[in-house]
Amino acid sequence: MTGRRRSPGGLASRLRAWAADYAYATDQQVRHVVRRSPVPTGRGDRAPVVLLPGIYETWEFLSPVAAELARAGHPVHVVRGLGYNRRPVLEGADLTVAYLEETGLDGVVLVAHSKGGLIGKHVMLSPVGERVAGMVAIATPFAGSRWARYLVGRALRSFEPNDPVLLALAGELLVNERITAVYPTFDPHIPETGHLVGATNIELPLSGHFRPLGDPVLVACVVDEVARLSAG
Repeated sequence: MTGRRRSPGGLASRLRAWAADYAYATDQQVRHVVRRSPVPTGRGDRAPVVLLPGIYETWEFLSPVAAELARAGHPVHVVRGLGYNRRPVLEGADLTVAYLEETGLDGVVLVAHSKGGLIGKHVMLSPVGERVAGMVAIATPFAGSRWARYLVGRALRSFEPNDPVLLALAGELLVNERITAVYPTFDPHIPETGHLVGATNIELPLSGHFRPLGDPVLVACVVDEVARLSAG
């Protein structure tokens, strides 16, 4: 399923969306510092979910999604070693693979945001990939971002479209059919959008890179897709 492309509006509308997006991200970071929330693990017998946050994010950015997944009966897991997810994508994937090996989880659905989706795809291509039923990747720069070249720091510039690790990952098409890519109509960080060839692509009429994570429309979409992937 691919959503119809909608116009994100004019420059003023985009600037407002950008400002609101950063305000949401700042609020999430402050909440993490002031009060760390427990993982809403859930006690149901549905497919386990492993959360993979984006760069400089803790798992708590995905807490609205995690809460609904737990409520729906999915045990929710966090890879504590990821922390703020500053490590290179391949190192983040190694940490996640190690977590799956240590816990023995099977039939897992990965729920990822931004960089987390790149980590998740590497995990699906790893020796433990057969334990992963699928992944819901939210606003993931599968094709990179043209803005990355202007950013400071190696971690952020690794999202340039011509990055070797990113290009190699893009060439791996086999697991794409087990991925649902969910992305907003306007993403100030990823003008290329989170579309992924061969995946189930769902564009939602939302704006922002961070703020959609708390939107009920996106949350409901993720819960539905987790159920679909785990049933397949």
